[in-house]
Amino acid sequence: MAEVLRAESITKSFPGILAVDHLSLTLERGEILALVGENGAGKSTLMHILGGSLRPDEGRILLEGQTVSFSSPEDAIRAGISVVPQELSLVGSLSVAENIFANRQPVGPLKMIDWRALYADSETFLRRFELAVSPRRLVKHLSIGQQQILEILKAISTNPKVLILDEPTSSLTEGESVYLFESIRKLQKQGMSFIYVTHKLFEVFSIASRVVVLRDGELVGSKKVDEVSEDELVAMMVGRQISSLYGERTERVLGEAYFKIERLGRKRHFSGISFELHRGEILGMAGLVGARRTEIGRSIFGADPVDSGHIYLNGEELTIVHPQDAIHKGIVYLTEDRKAQGLFLTMSVEDNLVAPNLSEFTTRLGALLKRKMETYAGRVVAEYAIDTPSISKKVLNLSGGNQQKVLVATWMGIRPEVIIFDEPTRGVDVGARAEIYQKILQFAAEGTGVILISSDMAELIGMCDRILVIHEGRITWEAGREDFNEETILARAAGLASENANGKPQGG
Repeated sequence: MAEVLRAESITKSFPGILAVDHLSLTLERGEILALVGENGAGKSTLMHILGGSLRPDEGRILLEGQTVSFSSPEDAIRAGISVVPQELSLVGSLSVAENIFANRQPVGPLKMIDWRALYADSETFLRRFELAVSPRRLVKHLSIGQQQILEILKAISTNPKVLILDEPTSSLTEGESVYLFESIRKLQKQGMSFIYVTHKLFEVFSIASRVVVLRDGELVGSKKVDEVSEDELVAMMVGRQISSLYGERTERVLGEAYFKIERLGRKRHFSGISFELHRGEILGMAGLVGARRTEIGRSIFGADPVDSGHIYLNGEELTIVHPQDAIHKGIVYLTEDRKAQGLFLTMSVEDNLVAPNLSEFTTRLGALLKRKMETYAGRVVAEYAIDTPSISKKVLNLSGGNQQKVLVATWMGIRPEVIIFDEPTRGVDVGARAEIYQKILQFAAEGTGVILISSDMAELIGMCDRILVIHEGRITWEAGREDFNEETILARAAGLASENANGKPQGG
């Protein structure tokens, strides 16, 4: 195959950080190249350079044999390189058609938008990719998954030679991911080339033909996918062998059922939610996107109101109408959206770590005990292996994996009785993931009950003692470890209950 893209000795530094160090790679026409590495490995910086958002300090980029230089993403798009970032850039108040052809709308003789042509072109384009969405529909009325697909189609509409996708399935359902892969393969056959950035290693083996591994800004390996195993990729990414991602599995001796949810309900969201949590137990919640698992977790925590039901802790019925009520009783919820809801991004690591328990670090008159804060934050940073040059660094400037570790460490400071983790490893690299799993196992070993909400089936099966399956706001099945089976759990999550399935069905 002919070479379409070559990056030669690309180097980029930021104050105090060598983000990309003399990195070189090639991409052939019609190739799907997976790009993997831990958070902070240099993947994002490289993408921004190839996509025109950043200029390299050294090195050059060749597109179809010609040296190119970009001053903006628009320059890169015109040359034939489009980047689809993980963060959506769509405008919710505009229609699907207006987003697809933003700044490229067909115009009439008076330079006015030709709306008939715009909608007709959009209809043809959407039909080409078999996406059943009206071009006139406002983007804000689409699901997050549909918006992610639309973001990708918007980039494809520029007919790029190279399309760079950053974690494209992070917000997609299983069906939407299948649709995306089918679309990628269709475009691959037409000669389009892809750089596919992902933390989900199973996707590497599903979609790519070759994989490039970055570590500390350097390329540490390039392998054909059929010549490498997942364990080998992990070792290349983290620079060490991780013998067991989910820790050494031993049968945990669980304590008494000390936390109980009884027929919890919220109109139009979920109903009849009943379960018990044992001390030291890791209880999973499985379900498809939209099953209402997050809503259940938020309502237990008091972030969303409930209409019915009871919550008991250590035999005492709790009245939780606000998160502060839950925190006071030792119940914490770690949100799936750490950036928007979980962390104070513009504040320091130190400030985030002490925030939930600030009274411990103030005098009676409200003055901050700065030395005590610094000592505590330094100890926690070391304990949770948070990679930061200083406790005064803003959380915004940490990698995703380290932000997640800050979130976990922040809430552990109050020594909770019950921890609800919602998608604890979303967007987190494999090294940080293993460290987070070890912490979860440590909490359980110390007698804390853990509720683990996750869309990662391997994570649930690897970590949990029991799994509740949620479908359309109801618990439809409960499985102990002896009944863990990915196909059966997914079928139950999709509402395809089988009379012969193992496990214990739940009433509503």
